[in-house]
Amino acid sequence: MSRSEPISTLLQFLAGTGARLRLYDMGRRVVQITRGQFLRFEQNQLPYPTPLNQQAWLALLLQEQKSSAEPVVWFLKFPLDEQAKLSLAARDDFMHRLVEHLGSDRTGTSDKGGRIETALENNPYGFKPRDDRLAIFHARISRLLKKPASKYYDHARAYFRGDLGWDQWSFVGYQGIADIAARLDEAENERMLIAALPELPITPLEAICHCLENETVSVQLATALLGACHTRLQQEHPSADAVAATVRGISRTRAVNLRRQLIGDVLASPLAEKAVVLAAVSGRAWESLTEDAMAALFLEKLARNGEGELFFNQCLSDLLFIPGMREPLLRAVRTPDRSTALSKAVGGFFQTLGSVNG
Repeated sequence: MSRSEPISTLLQFLAGTGARLRLYDMGRRVVQITRGQFLRFEQNQLPYPTPLNQQAWLALLLQEQKSSAEPVVWFLKFPLDEQAKLSLAARDDFMHRLVEHLGSDRTGTSDKGGRIETALENNPYGFKPRDDRLAIFHARISRLLKKPASKYYDHARAYFRGDLGWDQWSFVGYQGIADIAARLDEAENERMLIAALPELPITPLEAICHCLENETVSVQLATALLGACHTRLQQEHPSADAVAATVRGISRTRAVNLRRQLIGDVLASPLAEKAVVLAAVSGRAWESLTEDAMAALFLEKLARNGEGELFFNQCLSDLLFIPGMREPLLRAVRTPDRSTALSKAVGGFFQTLGSVNG
């Protein structure tokens, strides 16, 4: 890049540091973003595909090209406009703060690495992810960089093999569980989980499923998750938390038909009006709601949720902000076959929007 070429994007600016850059979404899922995708987002050619709370939540992994030093990670959040596109004013403000911190000469100084590492100190665009998200991110990065899994990995594998007793889950480190999910194709981890799913108590089932929501799980594992869901639904007093966990675990599978079946069965069950179940569907398995029948079924259950009008409004507002979700949801709320409960809930939602915008 020419030294006289104007810097107009964050990608261009970071290229000038000489560090290798990898980007991750840290919002709804922990998944890698390509440089091309991010550049189009930065240039306002694309909305952010998975906004959360009307913001883009990002991890930037910066690694010196010719250094054995540990990579530096920046966790950044940027506000989005009503179309889920980047606020360029916020991006430019962040870059201005970077220039002030790193200096205008990005071609290298002896202290460059240290200044990159401390660049987000007192920066309003930085954030600290929750511990569980950090564990998932660290598991993903360790594998990417061809490093060994954490010290908790072997103990977690021993638990999921059934070696320790299924009631001994409280001693299993979450980082080890995240490592298993990130390494499904290693050491027969997938086969181990398939065998373990019918045996797991609620807490470890939730933990592994919350990690699996970031993985494109196979047909075989998705089938096991569907079976675990059905087993829970058939219990005399089924756990909404356990069923919601299976929704999250299967949400990113390649086996779309199995995901559709699981979510359809859950929404047809007595647990469908539970907030934790509805939140799992809308927050992690929203792609299934692009189908008209599934969107209509979901909204009917959402209108009858146990938390009331505020939860309905929050869920619907969140979904409508996700690119690609507005049209299928609006078709569902406009159908003449909708129930009185849904009509009332939707009317209250738009009334609330009107009072806010007014």
